[in-house]
Amino acid sequence: MNHDIPALALGPQGEVMAHAIDACVHCGFCLPACPTYALLGDEMDSPRGRIVLMKEVLEGSLELEDAAPHLDRCLGCQGCVTACPSGVPYGELITSFRGWSEPQRERTPLDRAKRYAILKALPAPKLFSVAARVGQFAKPLAPALPAALKAPLDLLPEHVPAMQPQPRVTPARGQRRGRVAFLAGCAQQALTPNFNAATLRVLSRNGIEVVIPEGQGCCGAAALHTGARDEALRLVRANLAAFNPDEYDAILSNAAGCGAGLKEYPVVLHGLPDEAQAQAFAAKVQDISEYLAGLLRDGELAPLMPTREPVKVAYHDACHLAHAQGVRSAPRELLRAIPGVTLTEIPEGDLCCGSAGTYNLEQPELANQLGQRKAKNILGTQPDLIASGNIGCHTQIQSHVRRQGSPVPVMHTVEVLDLAYRGEL
Repeated sequence: MNHDIPALALGPQGEVMAHAIDACVHCGFCLPACPTYALLGDEMDSPRGRIVLMKEVLEGSLELEDAAPHLDRCLGCQGCVTACPSGVPYGELITSFRGWSEPQRERTPLDRAKRYAILKALPAPKLFSVAARVGQFAKPLAPALPAALKAPLDLLPEHVPAMQPQPRVTPARGQRRGRVAFLAGCAQQALTPNFNAATLRVLSRNGIEVVIPEGQGCCGAAALHTGARDEALRLVRANLAAFNPDEYDAILSNAAGCGAGLKEYPVVLHGLPDEAQAQAFAAKVQDISEYLAGLLRDGELAPLMPTREPVKVAYHDACHLAHAQGVRSAPRELLRAIPGVTLTEIPEGDLCCGSAGTYNLEQPELANQLGQRKAKNILGTQPDLIASGNIGCHTQIQSHVRRQGSPVPVMHTVEVLDLAYRGEL
């Protein structure tokens, strides 16, 4: 471990940073996996370049504000983690560094206000729903607005649906074969309420009782990954108090970013008194596709009805499902289990779509380039339907697919399963 890094005096998070920095051998395997390096071709906008910058800031040889532009451009997609032969935990490094550095940043009043608004609205579904509806009225003005205001309006769907009630308990249909807790999520309750409705229907149909524990809230990932560590800790501990892992077979999320955030709780609380509680919690966390694919492999998934016509599905790997959680095969297995579905792979499938939590709001120009690139690659496969497993990816891809003039529907994997169960696919 590099004991020249004074961040070690910060305790456990400093240790996380030092360990990650020491693990990097600067081999360069991360370069082609990095979206910003693919766009900009700048070494300092690559993972190994950013590791050097963070090391120099921590050692005091580089001013934080000189490194900040390159570090801010990191999506945190963790494509580099998948590509790294040395196992560098880059995701833990950039998250810990942002938590350490954010209180020291010199941000403009406008920038601080924007970040404050994002971190207050995103975790509050009702507030976010109101903001989205107000935004729809301003949408025609978007072309004339500056990028910081235009970006969120461009991402809004044509219609913001009404929020749906979240039942505390959804009973199993037929014999109960399992009992799970479900994280209801934040923005998706306002923008895509059918994600949760379809999830509850599919689980219930398969004999699974679903509980949405009272007192739960935002997973904390948005706050954590933007450096608002104190707010993230508050949200993390609220969820640890709401979910008792001993009561459930699994704790499920249907949003890749949220699921990755939940699994990250032991890292967030590393070295703190509630680390063991976080470990017990994270051990039960699964993505909805992981859990359902487990039923499929055990022969316990209810038979899916064939499609009315052959359907070609382009499946998009959400970064925080494929890279952060290592879940790739499960959603593909589920989609292939539907008779009549043909699954197609997307060129540059491992490259981020540009959503990345709040990235498309904070770095709209780069996010826009990545969104255009992703939509072009997807539409090049000529799919009948696009599937993914994350609200951020859904919003980003749908926006850019529509901008390219395509009506191809963009759906959550579990929505596709739900339609197949109901004979509507």
